[in-house]
Amino acid sequence: MTTIQQGRMPPGWERVVAEDRSEEYDWIPLRLPPDVTRISASIRLSIEAEYRGWELTRVRAYTDGSRRVLLRRKKSASSMPGTPKAPSL
Repeated sequence: MTTIQQGRMPPGWERVVAEDRSEEYDWIPLRLPPDVTRISASIRLSIEAEYRGWELTRVRAYTDGSRRVLLRRKKSASSMPGTPKAPSL
């Protein structure tokens, strides 16, 4: 089975990311190859949502059977600028 590949964003999706001026989210575009079934893709994306905090934002299906997916998740406090790396005691 092939792996999910990080890819480029389809036209229009870059605007969605650019309009998020709050910079609260991390964004990742993925490409699902044609041999990944809908059920397999659903399971993989559910695992990402459950254990890593990603949420599905956009999906685009193509006639060759491939899909492009845009995921986002809230940035953790430690990765946001201006916040301390560890709590001070």
